Amino acid sequence: MIEFEYPLAFTLLCLPFAVYWLFPVYKESRSAIQVPFFERLTALSPEKPSETAVKLSRRKVQWLLVIISYLALVAAIAKPMWVGEPIEQKKSAREIMVALDLSGSMSEKDFTDLEGKKHDRLTIAKQVLREFAAQRKHDRLGLILFADSAYIQAPFTEDIGVWQALLDDVELGYAGFQTAFGDAIGLSIAVFEQEESRQRVMILLTDGDDTSSKMPPVKAAEIAEKYGVKIYTIAIGDPSTKGRYKMDLPTLKKVSEVTGGQMFHAMDRQELELAYSTIDKLEQQEFELLSHRPKHSLHHIAFGICLVSNLFAAFIVFGANLRRQRQVKRVIKRREELNNE
Repeated sequence: MIEFEYPLAFTLLCLPFAVYWLFPVYKESRSAIQVPFFERLTALSPEKPSETAVKLSRRKVQWLLVIISYLALVAAIAKPMWVGEPIEQKKSAREIMVALDLSGSMSEKDFTDLEGKKHDRLTIAKQVLREFAAQRKHDRLGLILFADSAYIQAPFTEDIGVWQALLDDVELGYAGFQTAFGDAIGLSIAVFEQEESRQRVMILLTDGDDTSSKMPPVKAAEIAEKYGVKIYTIAIGDPSTKGRYKMDLPTLKKVSEVTGGQMFHAMDRQELELAYSTIDKLEQQEFELLSHRPKHSLHHIAFGICLVSNLFAAFIVFGANLRRQRQVKRVIKRREELNNE
């Protein structure tokens, strides 16, 4: 289907009529006679005809080419567009912010990989997060790191490869060695609001007690609930740990319950994977259908038609003048031959 970007340009079609009406053709009265057999008459006449003394005839093809040329020019100005069939694209309305703990306790080597080898908690958490991200084909993922304070490692993106690369760069000590997941919740709220997200999900993974947040975690969760952020908390490690690495499971549970989420406790890699798969099942994905129709400009074709029409008209005029000159030369030559006889 063809549409025009500037349909008002077609008002220019009235311009030739307006010019013809406002500025009529200049006319000059002259004596003239119209006779047949012009060539024979000039051959017998003693007068030498000038180059303009020819029989005039109106060429309809020239008028046709001029009309076509002007119509094409006006159409080109109106910018015709070829509009294709509608194309629908399914886009997820869900944005998931992952908040990852980088406190000193994440260096504890009490988690095993698929081969049974011992690794620190951060290494296993990164491995499982990579696998989790690989399954988020339509979601937009973000990454917040927190320890003494919280900061954004990756803003929301649909490029899972980039997100995974930024996750791989994470190392212990990036943000200190304490735990401030209350500030991480507050930072995620600000990011969700900035992006004007519709389906807001936060996954908070930690292995310790909040020790350095400026805002208490439960208070931050209450604010998150008002902004429509659902928080799933995942506690990893041994809950019987004492001292500065102790876990605060009641607070994590309260944070998730306030926002309508759920708390998980993972003691090993299998439980950590189960937590992520459960979250995926609990949080149903919403989609937006985006429809657009591809457009391709055709104005260059209209300009081409205008150019070709003008070239044809020019060739016709040039050919007519050439024939006229040859005709006059033949008449003169014929007259000279008769005079010589």
